Amino acid sequence: MDVRDLRVSYEKASLDVEDVAANPVDQFRLWLDAALGTEGIVEPNAMSVATVGIDGQPSSRVVLLRGYDERGFTFFTNYESLKGHEIGYTPRAALLFWWGALERQIRIEGPIGRLSADESDEYFAKRPRGHRLSAWASHQSAVVANRAELEAQMAEADARFPGDVPRPPHWGGFRVNPQRFEFWQGRRNRVHDRIVYRRAIGTAAWKIERLAP
Repeated sequence: MDVRDLRVSYEKASLDVEDVAANPVDQFRLWLDAALGTEGIVEPNAMSVATVGIDGQPSSRVVLLRGYDERGFTFFTNYESLKGHEIGYTPRAALLFWWGALERQIRIEGPIGRLSADESDEYFAKRPRGHRLSAWASHQSAVVANRAELEAQMAEADARFPGDVPRPPHWGGFRVNPQRFEFWQGRRNRVHDRIVYRRAIGTAAWKIERLAP
């Protein structure tokens, strides 16, 4: 089939300024809860994280949201990975959640920084043993010869840590501190609903507006 002919008419819901919570974190919680309760949405906490390198080239990848509150949205990774280096160069990021079964997406943008060592330790201790071992075994984003090399590195890490697996110093969390949210609800004829929250300059208040689709 020609991709130019692929079309879906979005007709499941609507969204208006009067419909949303005053605080975007509360609105996010409402939509995430809906996604968690919707059949067919696999890993509703999956989100795209976009970063920018020192050369200005943007890149994005899907990671898992591991926490959120008024301070921001957190995920965990190898600090020496491509995204880790890009965040070091340009400490700002954009997040994107897409829930096709609900015809919804959420965009979140703002500065990003590392979590404290204690916060990273707490989360790392909850990970399955194999996941903790892979944090030691994988030199994320580096070139490897083949799958066998990765398996050998996993076996080496397993032998190195027969008991508890501590958190590697190069692995931990990031938190995006949102300055902008956009809640998008698909509508018929591509006249979609877009509600944006922006931080009012010099305050902690949020300004809520509708955008043209």
